[in-house]
Amino acid sequence: METPTDASPAQPDISHINPWAGRTWLGHPSQLARLFSIEMWERFGFYGMRALLVLYLTKHFLLADHEANGVVGGYLSLVYLTPVVGGLLADRYLGSKRAVKFGAIVMAVGYFLLCFGGEQAKPYATIQGQRYDVTQAQAASPMGDPGSQTVTINGQDLTLHGLPDGSVQLLAEDGQVARTVSAGDFKPGAVRSPFHLALLLFGLSLVVVGNGFFKPNISTVVGTLYEPGDRRRDAGFTIFYAGINIGSVLGQAMCPFLVDHFGWWAGFLVVSAVLLVAYAMLQFDGGRLAGYGEPPVQAGRDRAPLIYLLSLASAGLFWLIFSNVMTTPAAEPGTGVIGYLIATPMLGKALLFIFLGAVIGIPIWAWRAGSRAEFQMMLAAILLVIFNVTFWALFEQAASSLTLFADRNTTLELFGFHMSAAATQQFNPLAVVLFSPVMGWLWISLAKRGWEPSIQVKFAMALMLVGLGFVVLPWAGSTADAAFRISLWWLVLTYFLHSIAELCISPVGLSMITKLSIARIVGMMMGVWFLSISVGEYLAGAAAQMASVKTVGGQITNPELSLHTYLGTFQTGGLMTIGAGVVLLVISPLLKKLMHGVD
Repeated sequence: METPTDASPAQPDISHINPWAGRTWLGHPSQLARLFSIEMWERFGFYGMRALLVLYLTKHFLLADHEANGVVGGYLSLVYLTPVVGGLLADRYLGSKRAVKFGAIVMAVGYFLLCFGGEQAKPYATIQGQRYDVTQAQAASPMGDPGSQTVTINGQDLTLHGLPDGSVQLLAEDGQVARTVSAGDFKPGAVRSPFHLALLLFGLSLVVVGNGFFKPNISTVVGTLYEPGDRRRDAGFTIFYAGINIGSVLGQAMCPFLVDHFGWWAGFLVVSAVLLVAYAMLQFDGGRLAGYGEPPVQAGRDRAPLIYLLSLASAGLFWLIFSNVMTTPAAEPGTGVIGYLIATPMLGKALLFIFLGAVIGIPIWAWRAGSRAEFQMMLAAILLVIFNVTFWALFEQAASSLTLFADRNTTLELFGFHMSAAATQQFNPLAVVLFSPVMGWLWISLAKRGWEPSIQVKFAMALMLVGLGFVVLPWAGSTADAAFRISLWWLVLTYFLHSIAELCISPVGLSMITKLSIARIVGMMMGVWFLSISVGEYLAGAAAQMASVKTVGGQITNPELSLHTYLGTFQTGGLMTIGAGVVLLVISPLLKKLMHGVD
């Protein structure tokens, strides 16, 4: 090796420079490719599990619709609430990269625990105060229906047959009606393992904790790849967010396939595995991400171990929240708003009071601390945040009532191929991937002519489109076949309308917050935006509970009653949301004045 002499020119010190810094991928920093893949695998896991969850609860644990929809709504609500805390802890103590690593490994453990569901719950029926075991055949797949169900009364095997009014006929072997039981005298139930149900809720709690650290901070790491003023930033985030929809499509296709062919455990195991892949891509990055998303400089002892410990301990609190959401009975009919609020689980009460405090308190603070223009802009932002709650309350029926409707009252066939109800959720990300470029081109074309809709008009369009997506389903009711199933194409149409609605509201929401907020509380307003989504997710679960249908052993007792219940609920929710969109459209000139030129 040649040894430099005194005459050799001085060499620059490059020991502090990341050797990957000068490399590019698609014209962007090369690290974007790795972060794109990490986000894709995490979204694979999130949306793959989301596709399975409500069916797992109703078909394996045999939870009633009211209980299952409550758990799903609570889970999705917390998923959007915890990132507010996770982002704050990362900014002050952990750094974005460590937070993402911790989140990935905790979620992987949480998903892994979902694999251990034990044996399927055993159904029973209480008929006029007497309990009888329900016997049913083994379904062809875990997500399939087992067929007829029987109870043995006085040595006679009687088949259960539900009627549209909610009553149940008990049919003898010759098909004759042996007895008709009124709806009030027939109460289904199931014997399930308390241990495995508790393990399920603890697994979900860990996923909530991990998601709180992962979700906000992976985007923050992407942001650190670009210097201030780098014009590639927006395009880089567009590429990064494409990973969300690619992961969503893959997860919602792969997980139901594995469940159908191997069992519930396989669907959740692959979700856990891809989160470990995401963790490994961060932990063993070969120095690619050195210097990005690092912890802030702190005096004294590193607080990370304490934060990790307390975060894991908080899973116990989330377990209690899930238990409360699942076991809280519905409000008694006729008790009105007061009765509903009293019957609301503690999660719903907490979200309601926090959200009301935010939407009332922030404008008051802006009125006192800011100028008149700042107050008016903040007021406009808060009004749009409130309408955002309405959007997500209807849009997120995909994770609960729409999936159960697909399972119970659609043909589940496209182009001659049969698909599972869980896999129908992928219609949304597929439509987003296909039509995102179209919508982008449309907005640019309209902008060139000065016709691009304003922020508030796009919000109104989103509300009306998501409402229309539900209103079209009752139109399809008259086309139902003898089994009271409508063509799956109607659900495809619903998801198409919902996807266009999402493209009208989701990309502009965060941008709206940054434009309208007073600079010194932008972070707080970002938290309020995510809080509005969290409230919407919770209300989505509550709305799905209104569409609950009586089931025995995970099966509906009567498909006609199920069809009418779903379509009636969908129509009501759709019309109310369209009405909200019309109201927003009517007040849009007022909002335009309040927004002082922000568009």
